[in-house]
Amino acid sequence: MATIDFPADLVELERSAWAAQQAGTLTTKQAAAVHEAIGTFAEQVQLPRLDVEMGLKKAVRHPADSA
Repeated sequence: MATIDFPADLVELERSAWAAQQAGTLTTKQAAAVHEAIGTFAEQVQLPRLDVEMGLKKAVRHPADSA
């Protein structure tokens, strides 16, 4: 999978959702916002949505592995 240059706002949205998920406070609205933002970004950069989502999760959850 190619390295994707994610916009800071998308990274922060995913980071916030990940923190909420770990705390048990993730809402459907928050999850839907991340889902929609990933889809929009994937369309903009013309990459498969799944590749964008997996890359973003890796960048947020395992930043040392993404460098």
